[in-house]
Amino acid sequence: MQSVSTSQLLDSLNWRYAVKKFDASKKIPADTWKALEKALTLSPSSYGLQPWRFVIVDNPQTRAALRAHSWNQGQITDASQLVVFCRKLAVTPEDVQAYIDDIAKTRGIPASALDGYKGMMLGSITNPQTLGGGTGMDSWTARQCYIALGVFLTSAAVLGVDACPMEGFDPAKYDEILGLKSQGYTATVVATAGYRASDDPTANMKKVRFSVDQIVKHV
Repeated sequence: MQSVSTSQLLDSLNWRYAVKKFDASKKIPADTWKALEKALTLSPSSYGLQPWRFVIVDNPQTRAALRAHSWNQGQITDASQLVVFCRKLAVTPEDVQAYIDDIAKTRGIPASALDGYKGMMLGSITNPQTLGGGTGMDSWTARQCYIALGVFLTSAAVLGVDACPMEGFDPAKYDEILGLKSQGYTATVVATAGYRASDDPTANMKKVRFSVDQIVKHV
């Protein structure tokens, strides 16, 4: 497998920042965006259950409506792409069975061989107070979305695509505009992606991070 060098990885992560102003005239090439969508689906999740949906908002009118409930932040309408990371409102035994069936089909094994794994997952999702370190279903499914967000931001940086993670929005209004609750999901976090504007004042600011020695400890 070909991999990027350590310097390429760090250069990409140093290059990325939370873009405050996108160039609305620049669009992400279709093949690059297709790769980023695939990267989202390859994100890891607890048990592998993938309790999420990634809603890509293409319609300009819908994006304008969402901007009104996002503190009027320009990234919502000006970025090439808008991704709404949605968590599943409830993970059910039916979801577990569908996942077990998918594993069995993909790996060519009998579903019965996964009975132990199935039982472990059912034990967790039917006792949601045990999920997320005891914080429950909502917190647990939200955490999965943030794992996917991290994968997306890193993948975008490696491909030279700018992005901005965003929590400044009204989830209830997003749910209403996108019809998410009726589909069993709720908006959790947003990411915009595209290319930075030449006059984004934050583009050339030095990255501020604590030193490795301050935040990485070996025990």
